[in-house]
Amino acid sequence: MNQRDAINPASRQTQGRYALDALQTCISRLGVTKLARIEDMPEGLAKHMRRLPLPDFPETSYVSGPPVAERRVVLVSTAGLSMRGEAPFGMGGADYRVIPGDAGPGDIVMSHISVNYDRTGYQRDWNVVLPLDRLREMAADGAIGSVADHHYSFMGATDPAEMEPAAKDIAGHMAAEGVNAVLLLPV
Repeated sequence: MNQRDAINPASRQTQGRYALDALQTCISRLGVTKLARIEDMPEGLAKHMRRLPLPDFPETSYVSGPPVAERRVVLVSTAGLSMRGEAPFGMGGADYRVIPGDAGPGDIVMSHISVNYDRTGYQRDWNVVLPLDRLREMAADGAIGSVADHHYSFMGATDPAEMEPAAKDIAGHMAAEGVNAVLLLPV
């Protein structure tokens, strides 16, 4: 019996409530009012998105954890962020960059190169792609346990199968740091 099968339905409902509460808190603090939906995209872009291959990964890990108010949270963005002075991401690069938890907006540069990506939101408020300020506020308010010391960025529009080795690498770093919640920020 695997860990997922060992969890009773009542605890799954409780964990689902914690996850939903955390998601709703994040959405409200980030000011998100509408998520992108493929049916709202221009026809050509929607057609392109529907044709993209989706890799089939052999297993999906399910790990229970403490209530959200006790979790150590890390951010993982696909905005192509790096620290000022580091090498920018290359086209389709499957590598990643480490963003220190004490970084500020002046320390970070964006090298996302998609012609479909509008950088205006990032230029106005870096929390759109890396909500460290909001995460710090949530920790100060007790909504989450703590903020990780390191966060991670990938280049968007990269084949997920090519990113898997890097994802496994950062998963090891996260485990060593005691992270037990990941907020994925696709752009």
